[in-house]
Amino acid sequence: MAVSCNHSAILFSPSTAGSSSVSSSSSLIGFPRFQTLRFKSRSLYSKSRVSPVSALPSRSLEALIFDCDGVILESENLHRQAYNDAFSHFDVRCPPSSSESLNWSLEFYDKFQNLVGGGKPKMRWYFKENGWPTSTIFDSPPENDDDRAKLIDALQDWKTERYKEIIKSGSVEPRPGVIRLMDEAKAAGKKLAVCSAATKSSVILCLENLIDIERFQGLDCFLAGDDVKEKKPDPSIYITAAEKLGVSVKDCLVIEDSVIGLQAATKAGMSCVITYTSSTSDQDFNDAIAVYPDLSNVKLKDLETLLQTIVTAA
Repeated sequence: MAVSCNHSAILFSPSTAGSSSVSSSSSLIGFPRFQTLRFKSRSLYSKSRVSPVSALPSRSLEALIFDCDGVILESENLHRQAYNDAFSHFDVRCPPSSSESLNWSLEFYDKFQNLVGGGKPKMRWYFKENGWPTSTIFDSPPENDDDRAKLIDALQDWKTERYKEIIKSGSVEPRPGVIRLMDEAKAAGKKLAVCSAATKSSVILCLENLIDIERFQGLDCFLAGDDVKEKKPDPSIYITAAEKLGVSVKDCLVIEDSVIGLQAATKAGMSCVITYTSSTSDQDFNDAIAVYPDLSNVKLKDLETLLQTIVTAA
């Protein structure tokens, strides 16, 4: 039976909140120094927070744009589960002296997934820092680049299939309020879009299983990471969505869960609402027009009112 590694020592200390540096007292792992996300106290967003606004030149809500991972579904824990299942399946021991297969704890992964993007880069960085592992793929730790790439590829391929199985299992539900808000927008004649940085096949799988095929096919625009050259926080995906929807960026409202998505939306000239998850609740969302723990109590008329009272930057 796999057991969780103890990563409590590498979590952010209170002194690092609001800064771009990360401290670590663990000899096992330290987070990447290139970390640039801004974090705030989790208690700041324990309740819905709406930015103060003034009644100046208004915007009209013409299009509602959802991110997928973290907004439509809380996917990161599912990815963590799939990684841990892969580590268990191949008996990945990291460091090699470990008595049990590797298991990334929820507390550890909440921070780690925001600091190193992509599945293969995550594993490569972790193994480089903690020692390349033993496994049923390689009895001894791989010592050259080719064997290390084979190990990473095998783990990622198995993890991806496992993640698909979890999504298809019927046990995963959309985050609260998402389906109702989508239906409200459609009924009110608003354009509806989903823009995700994930691969198209992954997003299609999630949407067909979580919002159902009919709603998915009824979207006015659907874009994935494959459809643009640069991924978030680059604004390309949202600028492209506005063009395809045939609406002005100022009349689009984006729903995101992370500061990276918020940056992409605001750089595109769009207003953004945040519905955070456990792994993003400490991030700095000052540029959002509203911050909610979820969408369960958020109505379309609330979002229309927010957008109509936005202060347009000179």
